[in-house]
Amino acid sequence: MGAGGPVEEENKWPSWLKPLLRESFFGQCKLHADSHKSECNMYCLDCINGPLCSVCLKHHQDHRAIQIRRSSYHDVIRVSEIQKFLDISSVQTYVINSAKVVFLNERPQPRPGKGVMNTCEVCERGLLDSFRFCSLGCKIVGTSMNFMRNMKISPEKKHLIMAVSDSDDSNSSASRIRPRGNHTNTRIHSFSPSTPPRASHITTKRRKGIPHRAPFGGLIIEC
Repeated sequence: MGAGGPVEEENKWPSWLKPLLRESFFGQCKLHADSHKSECNMYCLDCINGPLCSVCLKHHQDHRAIQIRRSSYHDVIRVSEIQKFLDISSVQTYVINSAKVVFLNERPQPRPGKGVMNTCEVCERGLLDSFRFCSLGCKIVGTSMNFMRNMKISPEKKHLIMAVSDSDDSNSSASRIRPRGNHTNTRIHSFSPSTPPRASHITTKRRKGIPHRAPFGGLIIEC
């Protein structure tokens, strides 16, 4: 492949970054469930073998390890930790518990707030003027060759996402369709862990009973 091909695109990022963004943290370690430090919020950048608890981390003493934290149910990492191993320029930073952090993945936002002039180039979340992306995941998507190529084709439609990521990523990433105005086929590939499947796929039809009038107002509730 020539310059800008899939190989070059893949080598632009550390091998551990995309697997990290797809992981689900803060579960209980199956190997050390009896320990009071069994919460899996650590990650080894050298082994890339999934979330680790503090007990597991003892076996990775000479490795590069980072700690994942949580803010409003979203995974974050301190800037002081991640910037040692990754260029986080253009990613919005936040101060949480007196420490600067960046979010791992995008956070859904229905629409930017009133008066917001700058938004994430990928998911349109409101940002400060000096940043382009709201998270590490959005930076990967927003700096991909496919994404940038389509932005050049339609510069006047900068807020629309027409194509992102490589075909290899689309097979392993969770995908979701997000409507933007009249464009209903806009696709964003997220690195966030997918929602676990339901326990049962069997659906049953409810029999309609006798309607009962609610005590307040005219709402009809079927039992």
